[in-house]
Amino acid sequence: MNEIKGASVVIVGGGVTGLSAGWWLARDGVDVLVLEKGLIGWEASGRNGGGCSHHHSPLFAEEQRLWPILDEMLGYPTEFRGERIRLASSEHQMALYGRALRNAERQGFQSEVLDVRQAKEMVPLAGDTIVGGYHYKFGGHANPHRTLQGYAWAMQDHGGRLLQHTTVTGFRSEGGRVTAVETDRGVIGCDSLVLAAGPQTGRLSAMLGQEVPVQSARCEMIVTEPLPLMPLGGVDGCGLYGRQTLRGNLAYGGGPHEWLALAEQGTPAKPTTPLMLHMGKRLAELLPKAAHARIIRSWAGVIENTPDGRPVIDRLDSQANVVVATLSSVGFGLSPASGHAIRDLVVDGECGFADISSFKLSRFAALEPNWRELQGWQVTAAAEVLAA
Repeated sequence: MNEIKGASVVIVGGGVTGLSAGWWLARDGVDVLVLEKGLIGWEASGRNGGGCSHHHSPLFAEEQRLWPILDEMLGYPTEFRGERIRLASSEHQMALYGRALRNAERQGFQSEVLDVRQAKEMVPLAGDTIVGGYHYKFGGHANPHRTLQGYAWAMQDHGGRLLQHTTVTGFRSEGGRVTAVETDRGVIGCDSLVLAAGPQTGRLSAMLGQEVPVQSARCEMIVTEPLPLMPLGGVDGCGLYGRQTLRGNLAYGGGPHEWLALAEQGTPAKPTTPLMLHMGKRLAELLPKAAHARIIRSWAGVIENTPDGRPVIDRLDSQANVVVATLSSVGFGLSPASGHAIRDLVVDGECGFADISSFKLSRFAALEPNWRELQGWQVTAAAEVLAA
């Protein structure tokens, strides 16, 4: 293979985490190159509910600081809209969803408990199935496609580069450091490497001597025809997450996951499955006054999950100049903050704005080899739905 122009930092993965990290690095003048095996955002980064409300994460405060100013920082629109509502159809759900209120309050973010009348006023598509809800005066939602493109364009505006349709096939190392990335388009030299390759992160990190344990899953979203705009577009409940677009479409997902075995190369097929009907039924239960709306399309993307469901953002012990990042299926909303954290690890050696020690890879040191089977992550969700 012929040598082609390398970069100070090569990022493997053109999803929302890799592109955000690329933008943060480029805006600091770092020579950065993002590699993507297909098109940017072609997996879950461009096919998700657009939520920006991760109160359980150590990156939450930075996430909330950045989203309201992200359009200005990028120079491109994300269609971010602040605040969210979560509807409960039982007293058990009211108690469960109250955890978010209490957790956010401890961090200085306020919420409001809604009775049935208030909930129906704020969510006109809701019906008599609800017992109340919560108005979270934090978080919000954004358009995944616009946000992803905004990161890419802003990174390029600052001198960063992007190579799509470029598959990583291996790495070259010397003295415990990666010196180059081997691809189907040539060898690309680097001083530092970031692995943010979504479902491929486990396989690629294993090549470097320290595997990030992840299991891949197919997640599906449904999109309805446009409906009258609600006061707030971010409405959750019934185990569903999603948003109303500015055009009025309802875009919702919520599983269950369909676990996948990924091929080493290529993009998994994303056919429509029985999960679409299952989610449509639940969306009609959440928003009965939208039950007449037709589903006009569905999206599917592949996500990766760690054994404990928490992200990994850490340096590899096996290769001193490699940072690995998997956000374990919550990457979109956290992306402004996760990109910032990755920039800090690459440039400064540690995250300067949050304690991300809970994201360390060392927590899996004693993980059972058959952890996927132990957690039941081998059964396809589609089969479970059909059997129900």
